[in-house]
Amino acid sequence: MTETQGYSPPLRLGTRSSALAQWQSNWVASQLITEGYDVEIIPISTAGDVSSGPIGALGAQGVFTKEIQRACLAREIDFAVHSLKDLPTDKVPGLCLASVPLREAVGDVLVTPSAMGVLDLPAAARVGTGSLRRAAQVLNKRPDVCVMDIRGNVDTRLEKLDAGEFDAIILAESGLKRLGLDDRITHVIPHPVMLPAVGQGALGIECRIDDDDVRGILDRLCDRPSFLAVTAERSMLAELQGGCLAPIGGWARFDGADLVLNAVVLNATGTQRCDVERRCAVGDSQPEDLTAATELGQQVAQELIQLGAAEYIALSRSD
Repeated sequence: MTETQGYSPPLRLGTRSSALAQWQSNWVASQLITEGYDVEIIPISTAGDVSSGPIGALGAQGVFTKEIQRACLAREIDFAVHSLKDLPTDKVPGLCLASVPLREAVGDVLVTPSAMGVLDLPAAARVGTGSLRRAAQVLNKRPDVCVMDIRGNVDTRLEKLDAGEFDAIILAESGLKRLGLDDRITHVIPHPVMLPAVGQGALGIECRIDDDDVRGILDRLCDRPSFLAVTAERSMLAELQGGCLAPIGGWARFDGADLVLNAVVLNATGTQRCDVERRCAVGDSQPEDLTAATELGQQVAQELIQLGAAEYIALSRSD
């Protein structure tokens, strides 16, 4: 056991047991080991992992995170690594988002043997996705295709495509890259066609808010531009009270010194949508730049609400 800057116990990392979650956790562990810390990875099963039906049918947010968060609060683990798009924006008392490492590619991709892009798909093509956000944006551009629900991990979804159950499926670019499956990407969907999920491509590292030692260690992995970008996105989502299952897309990134946020909200069938783009200058002071990013997200959300977003979100929940 290596003692580094006064911290001697192994850091216990809680994670889901899927291949992608294991990759993410192994990557974080390797970064910490490079810094001189011992890390023990502890797999935890979540409600989303054991469900065989659509995630939306579980009727709650946090289906991939709640059990892991409980373990952290119970001090069974010291911190958790999440796909940030799966982490609800509702704050859990006693926990905090301590670190966001450098973000991977944020986009969605089309995987298909028969076409190059969403706009090139044949009429009535069977498009598989488990995301209402993706489904609504596909239908907004291509109301003539047949969007079908698909479940399972990345490998399972690719197997279903290869077996001919679908003509195309939509997946996150970051997940395929992290799993070494770049060669399966047919087409990276442009952002004007499909905005990603809030936090997509980013890892969120969560720990107890009162654990100063662990927070200080995890801060070593944090990438400030990525943290500020997801802060704006998550602030927008929280203000909308939409949750991670609603048809909401958001993408924040830096353009010079400006933080730019694009967002979209659609109804479930994709026949109606509202879009907003706003930017703000971000300084070098940590409290002030976090405030600016948070306020940018809130401003974008309020503009979306004025354009009818709240009604679209409510209708998507009742469908």
